[in-house]
Amino acid sequence: MPPRVKVTKEMVADASFEVIRAKGHENLNARTIAEYLGCSTQPVLYSFKTVDEIREAAYRIADAYHTAFIMPKGSEKNPMLALGLNYVRFGSEEKNLFRFLFQTDKFGGTDVKTLMEDPNLSGILEIMAKGLACTADEAREMFLTFFCAAHGLASLLANNSMGYDEEQCAKMLEQVFYGMIAARKGKQNAEAV
Repeated sequence: MPPRVKVTKEMVADASFEVIRAKGHENLNARTIAEYLGCSTQPVLYSFKTVDEIREAAYRIADAYHTAFIMPKGSEKNPMLALGLNYVRFGSEEKNLFRFLFQTDKFGGTDVKTLMEDPNLSGILEIMAKGLACTADEAREMFLTFFCAAHGLASLLANNSMGYDEEQCAKMLEQVFYGMIAARKGKQNAEAV
């Protein structure tokens, strides 16, 4: 008789991420995780007390995956536009993960100020401030506008059967991006008067 494979906490978390990715967060339960792992539900619930704890572990994995997916690779002419386009592409290619990360009320009770002070945004804001030669506060304000535009496009793609048109999405994000820059210059010129 072959020895049983020990199901670890990490295996359960990874399997949960894969179940959500393939079937959606609404289909995450001990049975679907056990099916993915090829075991009974007992080892799944041995590692975590509740399915909510499993969901939290899967959320952390999905968040790290999302961050790696959207970050510019370093060779882009405009890293901020690349970041926005990667975000939109994530909504199109990883619909279930997008809905899990951004449409399950994880931000319930969070205001915009709290969201923008998330330490995970520091790398993105540094890229933006450097590229636009602006302060961190200006970068944060512009990022919020740009994020809302990219998030809207990504949401449309994640929740509908719309086709992803990279050229069109890039054009729209460029208009938002360069519009923000023009607005900033206009404001600076107006304040100088």
